[in-house]
Amino acid sequence: MSTTNTTAHPVEKVGAAGATFVDQRLGSNKFLSRNLSKVFPEHWSFMLGEIALYSFIVVLLTGTYLTLFYKPSMAEVIYDGSYVPLNGIYMSEAYASTLNISFDIRGGLLIRQMHHWSALIFVAAVAVHMFRVFFTGAFRKPRELNWIVGVALTTLALAAGFTGYSLPDDLLSGTGLQIIRGILQSIPLIGTWLAFFVFGGEYPGGEIISRLYSAHILLVPGLILALITVHLIMVWTQKHTQFPGPGRTNNNVVGYPLLPVYMAKAGGFFFIVFGIVALLSGLVNINPVWIFGPYTPDQVTAGTQPDWYIGWLDGALRLMPNWETVIAGFTISWNVFIPSVVVPGILFTGLAFYPFLEAWATGDKREHNLLDRPRNAPVRTGIGVMAIVFYGILWLAGGNDLVATTFDLSINALSWTLRVLLIVAPPLAFIITKRTCLSLQRRDRDKLLHGYESGRILRLPHGEFVEVHQPLNEKELAVISSKPDTAVLPAPEKSDADRVRNPRYLVHSLRHRLSAFFYGDNIPRPTAQEIEAGQHHADDQAAVEAPLLEYEERDVIVNAHGGVLHHPGMPTTNADQRTSSDNNKQ
Repeated sequence: MSTTNTTAHPVEKVGAAGATFVDQRLGSNKFLSRNLSKVFPEHWSFMLGEIALYSFIVVLLTGTYLTLFYKPSMAEVIYDGSYVPLNGIYMSEAYASTLNISFDIRGGLLIRQMHHWSALIFVAAVAVHMFRVFFTGAFRKPRELNWIVGVALTTLALAAGFTGYSLPDDLLSGTGLQIIRGILQSIPLIGTWLAFFVFGGEYPGGEIISRLYSAHILLVPGLILALITVHLIMVWTQKHTQFPGPGRTNNNVVGYPLLPVYMAKAGGFFFIVFGIVALLSGLVNINPVWIFGPYTPDQVTAGTQPDWYIGWLDGALRLMPNWETVIAGFTISWNVFIPSVVVPGILFTGLAFYPFLEAWATGDKREHNLLDRPRNAPVRTGIGVMAIVFYGILWLAGGNDLVATTFDLSINALSWTLRVLLIVAPPLAFIITKRTCLSLQRRDRDKLLHGYESGRILRLPHGEFVEVHQPLNEKELAVISSKPDTAVLPAPEKSDADRVRNPRYLVHSLRHRLSAFFYGDNIPRPTAQEIEAGQHHADDQAAVEAPLLEYEERDVIVNAHGGVLHHPGMPTTNADQRTSSDNNKQ
């Protein structure tokens, strides 16, 4: 007779007692049982947001280590450290401490590079994540506020990058500060005062490094953490969006529970991101500040380039013509103010309010938990591609000097070429993208009506040659059939039946035109009856072809005109050959 030992392990007893203690005071068990089983959908693009979160965690961890040794002071010292070429050189204490971290602190250079690489990955992941949200329409009701939070996070990510970029106080980062001073001074009326306020007096002053340091380690990260928390709370509360597929509707979520599946995947993915950042930092050098030397206001480094996410602003400054206006003795530098203040302000404001603009223009007030395929929103997709092309041209212009010297081009000719492309290329990209999306819609419609083109030609008993079409499988049918068809808002009447003028005619007319712009060009989805008939037609063709396929399986392979098509001992039929090949692979 055997007995089962039901005595709990001491660790289990302690854990159970702790859980009971907390539950009796906070009611945690009910909350955890409800939320740990929450379902999250599965798709590779959802990992972009996770990459941003995990890289930000790496930024915080490495940044905490660096604060132990960095000295945010512009006090002048004489360097006497391990990097011999700079020994005896006057420099700020901030630059000297950066050199000490790189050469004298154990693991300092690796941590510094991990901090820099993870910051770059964080900004890139946020940007690509925003692209995914935009192209799939995940910003629509009820997630408009979450989109604004994402735009704010993107802006803060750029601010965090810039403030950290300037802390080493080397010649490269000092040149960036010089550009910032010029941007501040270009603002009409308050520019000069604002520059004095930020730098604590005449440039470069003695306070800017300590002020940037406070913003970099306290203000900006605190705001980012707060917005990330708000973002995750909204995602949790509003339910995660999902791509169309079998069984997926606007009212459910198909995926895996948070515990244990999703948490296990998320934990493993964090260590993958951490490992890639560490590997990249150990193998690829970035921002070697010792090469540039300490910053002095009368010097500028040759071929200076900002980090990639600021490059488009630098490119805008380089492409803007030299326009200035003198009004009442005051000079307004439009060549600096427009590309560095006006253009970014318009772009980020338009980006933040785009969900409300699209909803107003299209009259769409529904809740959307099922994502769009980019091809099914050709205008929105065209706008996104147009913005990417616009950004790419400005980013390329940010390195026009390096491009010109590398390819032996005239920098003036290159700059004028980029100016023309900046005006011409984005509209062309919009037109091409929109037409491509409509073509893909047309192909999807053909698939629903006729099935897949198999490429096989079949001769019917009465002599007709037809191409065999294959029916769509369940997943493809669900994905393609999810396309929404939104009607264009009707044109308003100028007056009613009693000839009373419509006071909101102009507003409604603008809304009608915008609605036609968004949804006027559309390939309508077939009706359910047409789809069913098309799939049945493909099934009928497959049934007609089935006897031929069965005959082909039994067909004996023979020699032809002396060609060696079969050796003794080899399988004699196509089916036997495939079976033999599969056995050999195993």
